[in-house]
Amino acid sequence: MLHQDMGPRLLGAIAFIVLFAACSPQSSTAAPAGDPPKPAMVPTATVAPTPAATAAANRGLPDFSDLVAQVGPAVVNVTVVERAASNANNDEDEDSEDPFGDFFRHFGIPRVAPQPQPHNFAPVRGIGSGFIVSADGYIMTNAHVVNNASKITVKLTDRREFDAKVIGVDERTDVAVIKINAKGSLPVVRIGDSNKLRPGQWVLAIGSPFGFENSATAGIVSATARTNYSDGGNGYVPFIQTDVAVNPGNSGGPLFNLDGDVVGINSQIYSRSGGYEGISFAIPIDVANNVAGQLIKTGHVSRGRIGVTIQEVTAATAENFGLDRPRGAAVASVESGGPADKAGIEPLDIILSVDGTAIDTSEQLPLMIAQIKPGQVAQLEIWRDKQTKRVSVTVEEFKEKTATASNRRGGGAEGESAVVNRIGLSVRALSAQEKSQLKTRGNIVVVDAKGVAAEAGIRSGDVILSINRQSPGSVEDFQSAVKNAGRSATLLVQREEQQSIITITLQ
Repeated sequence: MLHQDMGPRLLGAIAFIVLFAACSPQSSTAAPAGDPPKPAMVPTATVAPTPAATAAANRGLPDFSDLVAQVGPAVVNVTVVERAASNANNDEDEDSEDPFGDFFRHFGIPRVAPQPQPHNFAPVRGIGSGFIVSADGYIMTNAHVVNNASKITVKLTDRREFDAKVIGVDERTDVAVIKINAKGSLPVVRIGDSNKLRPGQWVLAIGSPFGFENSATAGIVSATARTNYSDGGNGYVPFIQTDVAVNPGNSGGPLFNLDGDVVGINSQIYSRSGGYEGISFAIPIDVANNVAGQLIKTGHVSRGRIGVTIQEVTAATAENFGLDRPRGAAVASVESGGPADKAGIEPLDIILSVDGTAIDTSEQLPLMIAQIKPGQVAQLEIWRDKQTKRVSVTVEEFKEKTATASNRRGGGAEGESAVVNRIGLSVRALSAQEKSQLKTRGNIVVVDAKGVAAEAGIRSGDVILSINRQSPGSVEDFQSAVKNAGRSATLLVQREEQQSIITITLQ
C-alpha cells in the first residue's frame, strides 16, 4: 500500500513519462519490445506538380472581399412592376382569381367561391439585378427582367432609388439596357474580354437572389461557348457555363473575373427544382456589349442572315464526306431565293470558315453571321465532294417571322412499300397530292424504321430527299443507292417542314 504522501509525487512522475513519450519523435513508429521490426515502406513514384498547379497551391483559395468592395457599388437591384393581362369574360376572371378551380372541378369536388375581387389589373412585381456601364446612368440587365414593365425602380448600394426607363430590349440574346437620371457621377463597372475566359478560372457573381440585395457568390467557369438546349438555345449566345450559385433575382447581374472586369451577364440556370443545382449560364460580355451598343444608339439590334439551317457534323458524317475530322456546320436546308441560295450553297455542304475564321462547332456559325452588317459580303469556305470551295455571300438583315409553319406528317396509306434491309427502312413513293400537301421535293417517304436506321433517328413519316447527295426519283432508285453505298449512307431528311442530315452505318 502506497504511503499517502507518495501519491501526488508518483502521479506527477507517471504524467511526465507519458508526456515525454508522446512528444518523442520515435514514439509513433517504435515497435513494442520483443515484436519483430516492421518492414520498410516501399517508395512509390511521384508526379511532379506543374508550375500552374504549384502556383495555385501557393495562392490557396482567393479572398473576394476586396473585389466585392471594389465592384459592388456598381451593381444595382432592379424592381419591376407590370400589369397582369385582363380576361375578356367573368368566368375567366373568376378562374384566374381561384387557381385551384380547375383542379376541384376535374374531380367533382365542391368548392367555396372566392371572394369577389375588383376586375382591374393586378400589379405583378419582379426582382432582378443589373450593373451600371456609364457614369450618366446606362445600366445593363436581362430582357426577361424588364419586359412588359410598367414601372422600373433601381436601387443602389448607398440606398438611393431611381425610376428607370427602358432604352431597348433584345429577346434573342436576353439583353436589355435601361437608364436612370442621377445627379453627379455614378460608380461604373469595367468591361472585360469574355473571349479570354478558360474553364477552371475563378469568377464572382453579385446580384439579388430572392431579393437579398448585393449578394456575392463565387465559383469557376465550367465551360465556354455552351448552348443551353434546355432553354431552346437559338445559337446567338455562346453561354458561359459556371458553377456559381445563381438563383431567381440574380438575373441581369454581372459575372466578374478576379481582375474585377465584367465577363458576363448572369441569365439562366439549369434546374429541375427552380433553384440552384450547380449549373448556371451567363451571356458573354462581348455579345452583350455589342447588343447594348446598338440598343443605345438605335433602340434595336440589326443582325445578318444567309438563309440556311444547320446542324452539327458528326463523326460518321465527316468520315462519309471525306472530312479529316468532325468540324464546321452542316447545311441541312437552304432557303429558296435567300443569300445562300443565290451564292450557290447547297444542302449537305459543310461550312468550314467565315471570313477566314474557322468553325469548329455548328453553334459558332449563327453568331458569326449575325454580327456581320447586312449588305456586307462574307467569304465562306465550304466542303463539297471531298474538296474545299470558296463562296461569296451577301448578308441580308434578319427579320423576325410573324407566322409559324403548320405541322404536317407524311406517310399515308397510298402505294406499296418496299423493305430495304441493309439500312433498316421500309419506304414507299409519295403521291403528287402528298408532295403538294407536305411542300416537299422528295419522292420517297419512310413507312417504318428499324435497326440502324431507327437508332440513327429516322422515323415513320420522314421524307428522304437525298442519299449520298443523290436524289432518288423512285423506290427502285433508293434501293439501288443503298446497295451501291459504302460503309455508310448520309441521308437528307425532311420532317414536317424542317430538314436534317443523318448518317447511318450500313449493315
